[in-house]
Amino acid sequence: MLDIKDRVAIIGMGCTKFGENWDKSVDDMIVEAAYEAFEDAGIEPGDIQAAWAGTTGSGSAGGSLARPLKLQHVPVTRVENGCATGSEAFRNAAFAVAAGIYDIVLAIGFEKMKDSGLSGLPEVSGHPVFDQGMTTPGMFGLVANRYFHRYGIDPVEGKRTLAKISVKNHHNGTLNPKAHFQREVTMEQVMNAPIIASPLGLYDCCAVSDGAAAAIITRSELARNFRDDPVYVKELEVSSAPGESHLLAGYEFGSFSENTVTVKRVYQGAGITDPLKQIDLAIVHDCFSINELITYEDLGFCPRGKGKEYVDAGVFSLEGELPVNTDGGLKCFGHPIGATGLRMIYEVYKQLQGKAGPRQLKKAELGLTHNLGGTLIGSWTCFIGLFSR
Repeated sequence: MLDIKDRVAIIGMGCTKFGENWDKSVDDMIVEAAYEAFEDAGIEPGDIQAAWAGTTGSGSAGGSLARPLKLQHVPVTRVENGCATGSEAFRNAAFAVAAGIYDIVLAIGFEKMKDSGLSGLPEVSGHPVFDQGMTTPGMFGLVANRYFHRYGIDPVEGKRTLAKISVKNHHNGTLNPKAHFQREVTMEQVMNAPIIASPLGLYDCCAVSDGAAAAIITRSELARNFRDDPVYVKELEVSSAPGESHLLAGYEFGSFSENTVTVKRVYQGAGITDPLKQIDLAIVHDCFSINELITYEDLGFCPRGKGKEYVDAGVFSLEGELPVNTDGGLKCFGHPIGATGLRMIYEVYKQLQGKAGPRQLKKAELGLTHNLGGTLIGSWTCFIGLFSR
């Protein structure tokens, strides 16, 4: 089996400002993200040999890239994999380069959510759980309540822990000019916000946004022909669950097997035995604050049931031992589905290069990105990527 480790490198990336981009079309955002990546890599659109587009929107992906970027007869492949769509575009592009098919490729993720009139993920029909009215906040509300019960956490104290995660991410977002929300929130604001799905309030839930992000990928041996500070891919793993586990009486809502299976493969491939010590930053899928808390434990950043203690100790803050969501996360960027995964990689890329501005970490040599998404607890897709200087 082909091992991706150190076979490919990122030599350029671009990212739009995320938000309610009423004044920008999908084409505008594609051009903005792609041309920042082209300039960053020191290449022209004509140097691109193939492209992968991640989007959940309808229409021709080939045309949606070829038209605005003026790509002349370049193969373009559209991919979609729920909340991991942008990461999946990157993964497919990276494996094509690693296999020796292409030398320079483009991976781009984009989504125009605000103009659709929808409030979140694309409509899911024909599923018995959704047909009964289960929403995504509702699912994660169940997860939060079950987590508090399992570990004997008082619900008010549990909500306070989740609030600290939201406050942390909003603080980080104030340091990022490309974030949708760039404003501090207080513990009092988070605790007293309107309830969306108990115990989750308004500030526990990510927003709906527009955005695009892009990466230029090449073979590792070519990378330094383009720049002195390329970022190398260490591991890329994806796994999906069949949707049966949550129907079992013993299913534990405080952990997701998609996370644990995927991260085990990543750590084995990269030789990670102590992630808290060895990984310098992580950008994780905080669609809801409880998801970030559970991800700490699923990815081995802290022991089971100890997430509250680690949050209270500031382990995951910018000044902590393992900073998480240094760019503000989904909490401050929102979730334009096709763009999110590549936006995460963009932050790791900038941190590893020492170019993250006022949120730059003192030590950034190995970074992780994590997506978790889908339509139902027990049938999600998880992506985890590991990147190094």
